[in-house]
Amino acid sequence: MAEQMEELEIEQTNQNNAVKSRTLNDDADKDDLEEGEVGGNDDVSSSTKALEAEMHPLEHSWTFWFDNLSAKSRQAAWGSSMRPIYTFSHAEVFWSLYNNIHHPSKLTPVADLYCFKNHIEPKWEDPICANGGKWAATFQKGKSDNAWMSSLLAMIGEQFDHGDEICGAVVSVRARQEKISLWTKNAANEAAQLSIGKQWKEFLDYNEQIGFIFHDDAIRLNRNAKNKYTA
Repeated sequence: MAEQMEELEIEQTNQNNAVKSRTLNDDADKDDLEEGEVGGNDDVSSSTKALEAEMHPLEHSWTFWFDNLSAKSRQAAWGSSMRPIYTFSHAEVFWSLYNNIHHPSKLTPVADLYCFKNHIEPKWEDPICANGGKWAATFQKGKSDNAWMSSLLAMIGEQFDHGDEICGAVVSVRARQEKISLWTKNAANEAAQLSIGKQWKEFLDYNEQIGFIFHDDAIRLNRNAKNKYTA
């Protein structure tokens, strides 16, 4: 699968124009989108379905989510402004979406862009995420674009040895820095988490230490939560 993703990365420029017109919303829908979002229907368009036989299916379906925190009132509950953008299950559709969504360096602070396995909401309360945690890597402002793409390709290309542990990833854009977090579902499985953390660093060519925080600790201790694992 990893080899297929590498080939598609080379070919995707030529494929993009053909797929783009079939996967994005009509112009009339675009006025309601937040900056950095791509609209999508709940069902894949009929023309896209006709192309699926020629596409490269992914092992899982994935959903992009977007949260514009800068537009949220201070009284609003966390996650209340989060909404799904589009669900994809083929490599070509991924590239069409990826090339039409703002990359992290182009997003306005404060914004979060997520890519999670379909049917998993990027929230601590989600049953699949509830007992999990996250690895996190920080970047200077405007410097996370390549790492974000590498994280996405590693996830949807099933390049992790413990890929069944992966829930999804989020890039958080703030005024002074950007952070990419990789969410997993069984925080207590130390061997799996350490394997994921080490592989993720290799995929990103990231030289700094990264830490893993349990969601339970983050809920109870907020910013005082400590890393349980490091890589």
